[in-house]
Amino acid sequence: MTRKQKKMLRRIIIATVLLIGINIALKLADINIFISLAVYLAAYIVIGYDILKKAGRGILNGRIFDENFLMAIATVGAFGLAIYELIKTGEGDFNEAVAVMLFYQVGELFQSYAVGKSRKNISSLMDIRPDYANIEVDGNLTQVSPDEVEIGSIIVVQPGEKVPLDGIIEGGSSSLNTSALTGESLPREVKEGDEVISGCINMTGVLRVRTTKAFGESTVSKILTLVEESSSRKSKSENFISKFARYYTPAVCYSALALAILPPVISLLLGNPAGWAQWIYRALTFLVISCPCALVISIPLTFFAGIGGASKEGILIKGSNYMETLANTKIVVCDKTGTLTQGVFQVTGVHHAVIPYEELIDYAAHAEVASSHPISKSLQKEYGKDIDRARVTDIEEISGHGIIATVDGKKVAVGNVKLMAKVGAEPMECHEVGTVVHVAIDGDYAGHILISDVEKPTSREAISEMKKAGVEKVVMLTGDARRVADKVADDIKVDEVRSELLPADKVTEVERLLSEKGSKDTLAFVGDGINDAPVLSRADIGIAMGAMGSDAAIEAADVVLMDDDPMKISKGIKISRKCIRIVYQNIVIALLIKFACLILGAFGIANMWFAVFADVGVMVLAVLNAIRALRTKNL
Repeated sequence: MTRKQKKMLRRIIIATVLLIGINIALKLADINIFISLAVYLAAYIVIGYDILKKAGRGILNGRIFDENFLMAIATVGAFGLAIYELIKTGEGDFNEAVAVMLFYQVGELFQSYAVGKSRKNISSLMDIRPDYANIEVDGNLTQVSPDEVEIGSIIVVQPGEKVPLDGIIEGGSSSLNTSALTGESLPREVKEGDEVISGCINMTGVLRVRTTKAFGESTVSKILTLVEESSSRKSKSENFISKFARYYTPAVCYSALALAILPPVISLLLGNPAGWAQWIYRALTFLVISCPCALVISIPLTFFAGIGGASKEGILIKGSNYMETLANTKIVVCDKTGTLTQGVFQVTGVHHAVIPYEELIDYAAHAEVASSHPISKSLQKEYGKDIDRARVTDIEEISGHGIIATVDGKKVAVGNVKLMAKVGAEPMECHEVGTVVHVAIDGDYAGHILISDVEKPTSREAISEMKKAGVEKVVMLTGDARRVADKVADDIKVDEVRSELLPADKVTEVERLLSEKGSKDTLAFVGDGINDAPVLSRADIGIAMGAMGSDAAIEAADVVLMDDDPMKISKGIKISRKCIRIVYQNIVIALLIKFACLILGAFGIANMWFAVFADVGVMVLAVLNAIRALRTKNL
């Protein structure tokens, strides 16, 4: 509990003791009326002085119609009526005025505690900002601010410390806790040569990391910026409530004034007693009931909790407006490479080999030693050993064909069908989908190696979960050859596929789909590459793969998936829909109860105690309901 909350709790206790004490004393003894009035007034000042102060400041600043003004007018008015009755009849009930303010402050304390707790939960989820970075100077570690570390510097991350900057491991191996970034509970094993991102917690070994980004451009900084800015992007529901409160509060104040004046005046004109006290009491009750706290507090809190719950799952939503849009998603358009597939080429088969598998891979990997092409990298990775460059001579790269090199004195050709024809080898056709690398040794065909971009382990389930979440159509767009694209699309069961597309063609396809969808439906595009940035911006909502995605894609996107898992697409939709359901529940419940109680108050059926429930009770219910948006595990 904060200092402010403790202070409020003390005030509530003091006011309660005074209120109960004076009531007991009045029943047990004949106390002077002025002494009892002084005690009631003291209890009221103790519990309500801050509300009176805020109301007065609001009037001076031109912001008259707020909840502080309503409570101040209602309770001061109730005190005035009690004094009037005291003067007129010798008896006056001051309990209502004090009790209404007391219960209002109890509700405020509860709301402050609930909001503070949700903020604390969200802050702990995003407690990833590193405090320092270790720089090695003359064999000793020196702690410096992360924003002072230049790109290319070597930093040392010890067990238990947060990785302060993005970089590549130069030495050491360890397990990293990435749960604050990705929501993934299992640790990630890393070794020399692997990339690491800031915000992870080093769990075991000492790591030496060469930084690749400045602190301001690092993953942790971007995440914190996204979360901090998310509250400034308001949804339609929040904007509606803001506008509603702007007109609603003055309207109920004028209605209360009319309720206090018109019926007595009409009664006088008809020759009946005015009954001013009765109608003023009803007007004051009307004011207490009308306080819009439940709506004004619970709606932003619901979105705040929803964004925090999504962050916990490794889904960064850049604002409540995007959460509202995501909830209406009916069409999901996905890029293939890096989104539904791993984006990393690997050897998936060797066919028609006339020499042993290991020997064929050995020759191919050494022949490709000088190339930086992804296919060359995949051959060298499959070889799994250090390349002995001394074995390789006379490397010749033929554009559009492949590579010819001498390995161990043998002329090895690695490339496509054109290269085989050039060296006089007769290639064998491959009947599987993927990139086929043919190999010839001394002019004789030695077999071919199949290299494919493998689908992500969760891609098939992700498509199925999207359908369960209410997505009506999943479309895959790719620049890959039709044969490759059709194979992937068939395996993971997407509804539609478009292949051999340039970046501009992807935009055209998205625009076509946008023109075909319903006016209230949302089209989401999911991508990871720099060439996806234009499409991410063009879609109703853009979702970027954050771990492997390009900076341009992450900047252009409205939602970022921190672990590149396509399963998080449906998770984000479900979280958004739950959040929107809670928002609508709070709006409907609050307005129904408010208007029902306002009518009862206007007709004198509801008294001031009933008004307390209508205000504080509804606010407490709405806040409790809003906090449910934090729970996302079972979605």
